[in-house]
Amino acid sequence: MNPLLEKLQPYPFERLRKLFAGVPPAPGLRPISLGIGEPRHPTPAFIQEALMGALPGLSVYPATGGEPALREACAAWMQRRYGLVLDPLAQVLPVNGSREALFAFAQTVVDASRDAVVVCPNPFYQIYEGAALLSGATPFYAPSDPARNFAVDWDRVPEATWARTQLVFVCSPGNPTGAVMPLEEWRKLFALSDRHGFVIASDECYSEIYFRDDAPLGGLEAAAKLGRTDFKRLVAFTSLSKRSNVPGLRSGFVAGDASILKQFLLYRTYHGSAMSPVVQAASVAAWRDEAHVVENRALYRRKFAEVTPLLASVLDVRLPDAGFYLWAAVPGGDDEAFARELFAQYNVTVLPGSYLAREAESLNPGRGRIRMALVAETAECLEAAQRIVQFVQSNPPSKP
Repeated sequence: MNPLLEKLQPYPFERLRKLFAGVPPAPGLRPISLGIGEPRHPTPAFIQEALMGALPGLSVYPATGGEPALREACAAWMQRRYGLVLDPLAQVLPVNGSREALFAFAQTVVDASRDAVVVCPNPFYQIYEGAALLSGATPFYAPSDPARNFAVDWDRVPEATWARTQLVFVCSPGNPTGAVMPLEEWRKLFALSDRHGFVIASDECYSEIYFRDDAPLGGLEAAAKLGRTDFKRLVAFTSLSKRSNVPGLRSGFVAGDASILKQFLLYRTYHGSAMSPVVQAASVAAWRDEAHVVENRALYRRKFAEVTPLLASVLDVRLPDAGFYLWAAVPGGDDEAFARELFAQYNVTVLPGSYLAREAESLNPGRGRIRMALVAETAECLEAAQRIVQFVQSNPPSKP
């Protein structure tokens, strides 16, 4: 067996199952889960219809690079969303969801023979860590700044670490915090990439769920604003899962540096990761339509407007910039105990923040926090919030 598999840590939800093992949930209360970030708004009917109408495509092998119609639909969306003109054949590549692509990308980019480092945000999406480890690299958990909603503090990454870095994962809007990286932070990261030669993978799967007037800045958009129109050493990853409520479709695309995407396509050709023609047809329909995205975003905005103030009455939490998570500090500072007792007393599941981070500089930045995914319908999320309020009010933290 590959010895690198032994370096992988249990996934957060496996740890959550162990935390709840032997703990009976509160009787008489239906279970409500805010633990998993799985979109639960209805899938638009026109996407389902496009999927069903393409079933004859099951009789042919798909090309790894995808059909021209899909790549053109993705490029057209990038132009409408970010004002970017991309070459669909050279700068866009369909993938089976951003998760699969993020993992595979590290296997393409990293040269493990050179004592490689992969920089990850902290807290973070655990696929970054697994991708780094199985590529033979060493993950470095970049310190975050709680005062800036846990945005990465690039200045605290040592120069010696940058010198070994081959790949940097950026998550903007961030999971779990919802923070969006501003233009000046991109400028700083591009300058570091120019100096040290590392590739930037920009995970943007939450980009279409936001709560401010301005849409979140994308990585390629930031590059273009700074005159980097060749997108050198930069690839952005996006997905239909959150945007269009189709997590089971497993469809997204990557875009950016044409020379990197050429090599990534070569890797994927051998990896056997071509997208089904049926999924491609549904994806074309989804990328071409924006009305359902606007409606979906409005649902989240109304939901967060109702739920956030209720939770803020008992927790340290505020409206994020984007995404569908609330990232809250818990009374007493023990995120595991909070999650376990909330489940036991009120049958509500939340994810301990420490499961989404790693200890670095003698600190786990997720400790003392929980992540709540507001993915269900508003009424269910409000009921969960009301139970959390009751739980906190009935369990005041003990005085030191």
